[in-house]
Amino acid sequence: MEIAPPRVTHRLTFRDAAEDDVPALVELVESAYRGESSRTGWTSEAHMLEGRRTDDAEVREIIATPGGRLLVAERDGTIVACCQLEHRGDAAYFGMFSVRPGQQGVGLGKTVIAEAERVAREEWGVTGMQMTVISLRAELIAFYERRGYARTGRMSPFPYGDERFGTPLRDDLEFELLVKEFGTEESGKDER
Repeated sequence: MEIAPPRVTHRLTFRDAAEDDVPALVELVESAYRGESSRTGWTSEAHMLEGRRTDDAEVREIIATPGGRLLVAERDGTIVACCQLEHRGDAAYFGMFSVRPGQQGVGLGKTVIAEAERVAREEWGVTGMQMTVISLRAELIAFYERRGYARTGRMSPFPYGDERFGTPLRDDLEFELLVKEFGTEESGKDER
């Protein structure tokens, strides 16, 4: 797999994840979504899910998958955010988006999404981005809508019983597909 050279923007350096990054990336994703540390940010799923959000094996698999990449954002040599990109025909899939909880709400997430979209458009030539979000995450979905993503109403079931996705604390979880066609303008500029 060819690794793109680092790109610096808004005091962030963007680069593809490497094998040496795996422990730091697992810690980042866990801190953004699960456990007590996630509760300091606004992206926490700790009120809906317990257990792990990811592990070393999953992160390694994403890094090694052809047609995919794990984009890392660093500030002063420290990983502060990441996201998964996967080339799927005319669209790219956007996932595992994580911003360190103490740095949420200041525009970092918006910058990471913009870079992910740039990579998908310029390097893969795709015409849009797709993602799935737990449908009960109204505040998170609203954040994506302000970035130009649209709800589709297309739902997929939560994988109850598969511990790789955590232990659900509720029985009404499902994912909704959100899409963005490139060329449309963002409808808002604020981070949250």
